[in-house]
Amino acid sequence: MSEELISKKDLLELTNISYGQLYRWKRKNLIPEEWFIRKSTFTGQETFFPKEKILERIEKIQTMKENLSLDELANVFSPNLAELSLEEDEIIRKGIASQAVLNIFLEINQGIKKFTFEYILSVYILEKLLVSGEINLDEGKMVLQVLNDHYRSMKSGELFFIRKLGMSSCFIVSGVEDINFEKSTKVVTRVSLTSCMEELTTKLL
Repeated sequence: MSEELISKKDLLELTNISYGQLYRWKRKNLIPEEWFIRKSTFTGQETFFPKEKILERIEKIQTMKENLSLDELANVFSPNLAELSLEEDEIIRKGIASQAVLNIFLEINQGIKKFTFEYILSVYILEKLLVSGEINLDEGKMVLQVLNDHYRSMKSGELFFIRKLGMSSCFIVSGVEDINFEKSTKVVTRVSLTSCMEELTTKLL
């Protein structure tokens, strides 16, 4: 599985932004460093980007910068939420997750009274997957376990959920452009942790 890339030249032409704007947004952490991918071409080294992600991000920046400064945008795209914690009723009130999903989380993480950002993100992702109908409750517990085990070192990665011959598996991939599965493997869903963080941040701010 290969993510489609777009060259820097084509990106600037397509979005009608300047070289200076692009790198100013990078310095402000509006665009992640890992999206700037250096590759060898017949003309030398060129910079490419994950096409779908960068186009979506630039569209968001251009829409939101009408009302927010670059520093405020940076807080949306790269929030400093390490000190944040919420209780169950706040998570439900803000529309982040339902009581049913919180109960699944608490079954695995017993004794949790306050939800840190890491835990809030986990229940938010689980809510999205269960509401979509793409996974069942037992598979949801598998997703939570993977997020518990690997979230901190994989914040900019993608969560993959696959099935093969009726067996399910879940894992997080970070910084990999090409993922190739055996042909009988079905990719049920893939979730960008970065996108989920951004969506969640808008609910929390």
